[in-house]
Amino acid sequence: MRLEAITWERLADRLADRILALEPAGGSPWPRVGLDGAPAAGPGDLATRIAEALRVRGRPSLVVGTEGFLRPASLRLEHGRRDEESYYSGWFDTGALWREVLGPLDAGGDGRVLPDLWDPVTDRATRSSYVRLPPGGVLLLHGPLLLQHWFPLDLTVHVLLSSGALSRRTPDTDHWTLPAFARYETETDPAATADVVVRADDPRHPAWNG
Repeated sequence: MRLEAITWERLADRLADRILALEPAGGSPWPRVGLDGAPAAGPGDLATRIAEALRVRGRPSLVVGTEGFLRPASLRLEHGRRDEESYYSGWFDTGALWREVLGPLDAGGDGRVLPDLWDPVTDRATRSSYVRLPPGGVLLLHGPLLLQHWFPLDLTVHVLLSSGALSRRTPDTDHWTLPAFARYETETDPAATADVVVRADDPRHPAWNG
């Protein structure tokens, strides 16, 4: 894969321009963009940058993180707090993401998106209000292990870290998640699956294949 050096600001601008040119699948008026990457890779930071670049271009957007859609602790931590299999396949409430975030943006949907559902600190529903995304508004959904779920996304971006960079930048307390990301690389191959790949081993100097 050939990668081109770029700054984060230019990357956000380039991706915003690409998003503006999207024709959402199925006749939906809402482009849905997925930014995939381990927490250490910062896909949420990139989503925020893109949202700002879209705002400057007059296009509304909504940033939604999958960390706001964790399953309750009784389910998520059923096999312990450091169970790789649970993190890989049962940590996030994908059904709620389909129902509350992606489904309302289907053709014929009402555009009412729930920005988050569950607070992991209190282990209770957040009771957040729905946000109505106007036609043409862009969903920027970010989180880890995103591309294994076959979500209906019009553009996918994978923020890639080498195994060494991932290990270095992941807090020691979260190193138990690293085998899940190794498995994800093998089973999903996000760098080959995503429409755009951003390499962020050096957070000061990203590169991309755009």
